[in-house]
Amino acid sequence: MVMASKSRTDKDWYRNSNWNPEIETRFFEKLRRARDKAQYLKIQAACLAATHPREALKLIEKFFEIGESLFIPDAYLAEANAYLTLGQNSEAVDSFKKALERERLVPSYKTTAWSEFALLVADRRLEPHFDEAVRVLAEHESNLMFASEFFACHGAYALIQAARGDQVVAKEHAVKALEAAKMGHSGLRYHPTAGLVGSEHKEIQKKLRQLTRRNLLNALFPWL
Repeated sequence: MVMASKSRTDKDWYRNSNWNPEIETRFFEKLRRARDKAQYLKIQAACLAATHPREALKLIEKFFEIGESLFIPDAYLAEANAYLTLGQNSEAVDSFKKALERERLVPSYKTTAWSEFALLVADRRLEPHFDEAVRVLAEHESNLMFASEFFACHGAYALIQAARGDQVVAKEHAVKALEAAKMGHSGLRYHPTAGLVGSEHKEIQKKLRQLTRRNLLNALFPWL
């Protein structure tokens, strides 16, 4: 039993959700012997973005010290989420934009940066970035596959259009987003839960439901 536990720990040495001097020492000992250091740095940074954001940012700095890498969009994405944890929205937006720009340069490599960026801008009403968010959504809406992608695309459109005063279009997209959120099966035989909408978006779902109710009330009682 002890050996099995140790084996699992050795296998996941670059996926720590906690961080302390002992874990850090062990991580860098393993990293020193690893072949693809960039990959392990960006994965570990992503795992720490929500719990130890400053340490995640330090790992991202080491990632970029390595130089050119296929995983540059992932690194910027982890950096963005670390900044969000720290409450630094402006820096997070900049990192999301860098990830997206890199993906435009290397279109064969995609991350979730587009959906996370669009939802962030829409949910927090970052109006100076509305046009960029809409542009990003337009770039990706023809390639949607999973429920989470449909939710992000239509949900972001709904919130942005509502903020701009177009309640009719906002409702149309809100309904589509909520339909995607209700999906309980991916449609994939061997990966039934892949790409489903998670509980982390429950507050956005609440806003979308309010949008649909608000439109219904306006139709029934236009004098309100």
